[in-house]
Amino acid sequence: MISLWIRNLLYWLVLCIVTPLFFLLLFLAAPLPRRSRHVLGVTWAKSLLWTLEHVVGLKYKVVGRENIPSEPSVITSKHQSGWETLALQKIFPWQVYVAKRELTWIPVFGWGLVLMNPIIINRSDRSRSNQRLLQQGLERKRHGFWITVFPEGTRTKPGMPGKYKLGAARMAKQFDMPMSPVAHNAGEFWPRNAFLKYPGEITVVIGPPIYPSEAVGPEAMMAEAEAWIESQQRLIGGVGPFAHPDEKRQRLAPPASA
Repeated sequence: MISLWIRNLLYWLVLCIVTPLFFLLLFLAAPLPRRSRHVLGVTWAKSLLWTLEHVVGLKYKVVGRENIPSEPSVITSKHQSGWETLALQKIFPWQVYVAKRELTWIPVFGWGLVLMNPIIINRSDRSRSNQRLLQQGLERKRHGFWITVFPEGTRTKPGMPGKYKLGAARMAKQFDMPMSPVAHNAGEFWPRNAFLKYPGEITVVIGPPIYPSEAVGPEAMMAEAEAWIESQQRLIGGVGPFAHPDEKRQRLAPPASA
């Protein structure tokens, strides 16, 4: 336990050192083109991901890389922790996030987030948020960015599915972009709002892209993505220290005899 604390303290030390440095560079790079600024933001995320892997011992594996489309897509991911906000930036091409407005109010981090061109929404004004989602999303696509959406809207505990909203599917339909569904079990090692991150191996599974068509509406697209993601969650869950008890018992149970 002492070793775990020391490794996590080292991670937080790295975070506290590199974050002001990268964000200062990001502010200085504000006049530069968007892709030039993105290099700094992605490098910051990769440096923290490297520290998690090599200092804390929180590794990961990716299943289904061959399913990543060749064209910009809407990444539709499970949301359990802060880990996936870092890792998706390394796994997929350059992307922007759909983020709630409140995140931009955080000193330093929020200002840097704005410079990374996220799609900012105000969740208290749902009708206007949907309109801004579509307007900003189309503009980001024109610049060649992928769009990352956490359709549940907030982080959920492992084994507890949230309510999937239609924003990702509406953008995919409106902009003629495929949806790339992503399942992972990061929350079993990095609980929500937790100081300690635990060593282990996170599994990320990327599903076959879901393409929009005239015959299929956003509701059907999101239902397909949700069904696939949640089915994968049940397959990869139950391995980490914060796994849902039911999924942990299921994984530890002996196989049924024929």
